Amino acid sequence: MVDDPERDRLSGRVARFARVGAGLSGAAATFGANALFANGDTTARNAKALKETLGKLKGPLMKVAQLLATVPDLLPPEFAAELAELQTNAPAMGPAFVRRRMAAELGPDWQSRFAEFDQAPAAAASLGQVHRATAHDGRTLAVKLQYPEMQSAVESDLGQLRVMLGLGRQMFSAIDTREMAEEIGERIREELDYDREARAMRLYGAYFADRDDIWIPTPEPDLSTARLLTMEWLDGEGLRTFKDADQKTRNQVARILFEGWWSPLTHLGIIHGDPHLGNYSFAEAGGRLNLLDFGCVRIFPPKFVGGVVKLYRSIVAGDKAGEIAAYEAWGFKGLSQDLADVLGIWARFIYGPLLDDRVRTVADGVAPGAYGRREAFQVKKALEEKGPVTIPREFVFMDRAAIGLGSAFLHLGAEHNWRRLFEASLEGFSEAALGARQAAALAAVGLAA
Repeated sequence: MVDDPERDRLSGRVARFARVGAGLSGAAATFGANALFANGDTTARNAKALKETLGKLKGPLMKVAQLLATVPDLLPPEFAAELAELQTNAPAMGPAFVRRRMAAELGPDWQSRFAEFDQAPAAAASLGQVHRATAHDGRTLAVKLQYPEMQSAVESDLGQLRVMLGLGRQMFSAIDTREMAEEIGERIREELDYDREARAMRLYGAYFADRDDIWIPTPEPDLSTARLLTMEWLDGEGLRTFKDADQKTRNQVARILFEGWWSPLTHLGIIHGDPHLGNYSFAEAGGRLNLLDFGCVRIFPPKFVGGVVKLYRSIVAGDKAGEIAAYEAWGFKGLSQDLADVLGIWARFIYGPLLDDRVRTVADGVAPGAYGRREAFQVKKALEEKGPVTIPREFVFMDRAAIGLGSAFLHLGAEHNWRRLFEASLEGFSEAALGARQAAALAAVGLAA
């Protein structure tokens, strides 16, 4: 058996633990120096120091920073601006790494497999970086390279995450986060599997094959391995480019993005679970969505998706028993009416735009800087009195993705009748029909439910 030098190793975990500790200690020291010597711009300097530290460490810690940056008003503006840079402009590995990785994955003659290959990365993220290349038939390709020793890095970071969540349980015992930790770990491990990502890409590509306004890159299996993923290059502009566009264009961008995210959930039981702004681009003046990065595609049981729909309909109808049944379909257990009412505070925040049958923004009537904060505070206080509650694992990425998607709509200032968009996505919905479609679609690309 050939030894894989990049498999998860104890030595690798220990080295990663030391790197993370040294990196965060260095950032803390910088914070202290800034407090003593900076002239009025301490926060900005600290934000830059944290971004640089996380960018060098990469891995799951950097992914957490990317997520935080997608939620408007969650962080001080200086931190949000710096961490947002990690989504599309993270520090990259140099040419020597690129040559080693390409030779290890495609052989010493790897350059002959391409007509052209740019060794300077076009983009860098938390687990890998992307290079632009040209195929011998003239097509432009995107080549995604995984960073070295990511398996050890992920296991080390996840171990530290479990410790942090454990401390959180001690300080705030009303929420049991153990299933959350398991879910995060499983999803991040999946992101290291580029073969799975290629299958997920084909799954989405087949689903949107008949739409001209949603494009999915096509993977190139002959130029891909477990740690190298080559695919079609899709040109487009980032979502932030449209922030100052006219209202009609911003609304168009938001509508396509809404349909590109919700429709696969209600028809196939899958979500694009990493909705930070760097994973979307738009072409044709915002009239076409390029959906990118399929490392975090979450597949849900039809029962869970049924719970998502049932909760929406129960809230609209004022059906308290239906709400509890929906939460139980999500995996919550032993809920009293009091606990269901507490969960309803957050549910009505997430579902809020869908409950009004009118044109509005996602955060209509909410003062700047207050988006979600009032509801989060209310839930925390109420759970201290009515809890504890265990957060089921299926809930984690559904909630994360819904917040990330809402954040994109907030950045755009889009105005829609969100309820009608959602109702359109539910046309013909049933758990049985979803189950049949999901089974057939997953079998076609070789993905397990």
